[in-house]
This record gives sequence, structure tokens and C-alpha cells, in this order.
Amino acid sequence: QVQLVESGGGLVQPGGSRRLSCVASGFTFSNYAMSWFRQAPGKERELVAAVTSTGASTNYVDSVKGRFTISRDNAKNTVYLQMNGLKPEDTAVYYCNAVHRILTNVNYWGQGTQVTVSS
Repeated sequence: QVQLVESGGGLVQPGGSRRLSCVASGFTFSNYAMSWFRQAPGKERELVAAVTSTGASTNYVDSVKGRFTISRDNAKNTVYLQMNGLKPEDTAVYYCNAVHRILTNVNYWGQGTQVTVSS
């Protein structure tokens, strides 16, 4: 059974930090590129950050560059999103996504974790 389980969300003050984790099971984690998406109320889901299956390459949406860092530990089947300098506009549900590195139509989603940035 494929599962992506996110954790680490919560309420954080502007300027604060938070680390999200996503633990994968039920598939060969090292064969999948991993991404974090987010969806704010009334907005479309957007790609925030992505990392290749080996971890060698990452990319970010412009609005989080320099503040967020995506990383993965293939030994632990886990992908992380370190978020620093959080802003109210970062408030959203954050979702973990896995896409097979070759069969890109094979992809999985987590259930999401809420991040709220507010004083």
C-alpha cells in the first residue's frame, strides 16, 4: 500500500521556521523525484520545491528561493522541506508528491499538512 505521510505543520509566527517531513512507504522511494506543493484558500495548487531521485538537483518557485530548502534521505524514505523566514503568504496546506523518474504518469500524493503563518 502506497503512503505518503506529511508532518510538521502548525502555527508559526512571521519570520519563524518550520520543517516539514514526508515519509514514504509502499514503493521504491529512490526511483522517485519528490516535490512539495501548496494550496492556499481560493488558490490553485502550486509547486513549491522539487528534488530529483538522487537528490543531486533541486528547484524552487521564485517566491521561496533563499528561504526554503528541500532535501531527501533515501535511507529513511523521507523528504524534507525546511522553511525559514516564513511570511503570512506562505500559509497553505502543503502536500508531498512523488513522481517516478522514468514513468512520469506514475505519481502519488500525501494528505497534506496545514502551515499557518500568523502573529
